[in-house]
Parts: sequence; C-alpha cells; structure tokens
Amino acid sequence: MKHFPRKALIDFDLRQLEIFCKVVELKSFSKAASAVFLAQASVSERISNLEKMIGAKLLDRLGREVVPTRAGKLLYKHARLLLDIKRTACLAMEDFIGIKQGEIHIGGSTIPGEYILPKYIEQFNKKFPNISVMLTIADTCKIEEDVARGYLELGVVGSKNSIKTLNYYELWNDELVVAVPAGHSLAKKQKITVEELSKEPFIIREEGSGTLKIMESYLQKNELLPIESLNIVARLGSSTAVKEGIKAGLGVSILSSRALETELKTGILKALKVNGLDMKRKFYLMKDSKRTASPLCQAIFDFLLTTSSNPKIS
Repeated sequence: MKHFPRKALIDFDLRQLEIFCKVVELKSFSKAASAVFLAQASVSERISNLEKMIGAKLLDRLGREVVPTRAGKLLYKHARLLLDIKRTACLAMEDFIGIKQGEIHIGGSTIPGEYILPKYIEQFNKKFPNISVMLTIADTCKIEEDVARGYLELGVVGSKNSIKTLNYYELWNDELVVAVPAGHSLAKKQKITVEELSKEPFIIREEGSGTLKIMESYLQKNELLPIESLNIVARLGSSTAVKEGIKAGLGVSILSSRALETELKTGILKALKVNGLDMKRKFYLMKDSKRTASPLCQAIFDFLLTTSSNPKIS
C-alpha cells in the first residue's frame, strides 16, 4: 500500500476541490480535464498534490474508470457542500446585481428535446439575447439523474420517477398513437383492436424512455395487452430511429403524436388509436428542490411555465 507523507496542516482551495469532484463525477481524468478546461496532465498533477497534502490516496483506477477510495468518498461529501455554498453565494450576488447573461444548461428527453423545446428556446433567445441555452437530449432516466446530480439545472421529461428531491411542473399535453406506413393494410382505419396490434411486427423504444414507460403503464393498467405479447422485432434508441424503421417497413410502433406531426402532414405515416386505450400524458418541467436556481435558470424556468396552461406542482 502506497503511503503519503502528511503535512501538519490540511488546507485546500475551492479550485482543487472542483477538479477533484469532476474526476469523481465523470470517473475519468480526461473527461474531467475537458470539463474544467485544463490539460489532463495538469489535472493529474493537482490530484497528486492534493493526495500528498492530505496524506492519503483519494482515487483508484478500476479498469477504465476512476473511483474514489474511502478517503476520497469522505472528501467528496464535504467538497460538494463547500462548492454548493460557493455557488449559492455567487448566485446571490448575481441576483442582487441583476445579471442576465451567460449560459444555462438544461435537458430534455427525446420528444420534448427534439420536437418541442427548440422552438421555445428560439422564443426565449429573442427575449433574452445574451443568454445561451445549452440543451442536452437523452432518455428520461438520464435527464432526471443529471438534474438530481446538478449537471443540469432544469429538465423536461415525459414521465415522473421516484427521485424525491425533484419537483415536477406540468407543461404540455401529449397523446401516444400507433404509427403505421401510409401503404399499410391498417392505414385506412382510425382505430384498431389489441388483437390486430399484437399480430404486427412491433418496434419498441429503449429502456429508460418516457414513451416506453407510459406505453407499458397503459397496457398494464388496462390489462388489454401485456407488452410481452407484442411481436417485438427491434428496440431502437430514439423516436427518429423508430420512425425511420416504420418508413422502411420494419414494423409499426406506438409514438408521441408530437413526434409524428411532419410525417402526418405529408401523409408518409398514419396515426391510429387502439380500442379501449386512451394513451394521453403530460410533459413535465423539473428542477431539484435542494439547489438554489441561478438568475438564468429562473428566467428560463419562468418562461417555460408561461407556455403551459396548467403550471402546477406535482
């Protein structure tokens, strides 16, 4: 076991702690270096100096990942508290002097991220031209995790999970429909039965998708068609990929009506409902109740709530 000479006094600055926390959170020296705008060698040197000052090893390499030791976990816990205090102090001063410029990082699950948020970001940018909105698109679970961890300040998703610190606000309505190619034998119908759906080759979304979660919830709730009885031929990672699969004749699927607007207008795809299934849902704006919102975050939060007819907390 490697031993570090320990100085009589442990003292570190916030920049050291910021770098250390990024390595822990991203599990990588190279990714952390990119996040804090330093060379990887500089990050490694600063972590080494931190370990020497404390007198204990803080990080271990396990394969390709970097993980904290017991000492590292203890330091990370306290370092996050100190960095949160620093962030709160900065936000308070920015709010006091009325800063309305800079970058805000938000996230959206696939449907709101690809099909709804861009037009609202464009409207927000006209109102606040000095604020740049950085949008990350991922599945619902990933967006929720990143908001809870503080990587993103806000998120917009199509379903709610059980992370207790997140507050959800209703934004927009949506409906899930069965999408089929225009030339499909079912395309002339407006509604189909669950038996007809079960016979069709079916394309399903990836685990973690809000669309998949809502679809499964409706099928289980109504006891009409267990998802296991669907004739699943492919599992794809985005609504765009699913749509392309439908167009190519790979199968049919259940998708958000918002994701199908262009294809329905041009007649490339047709939307059908399932007898006995009214698959409606809402999209939610979420933020972490533990964290103080920056002035920029509060600006886009307030703006997005104005786009909803029912902005209530749930």
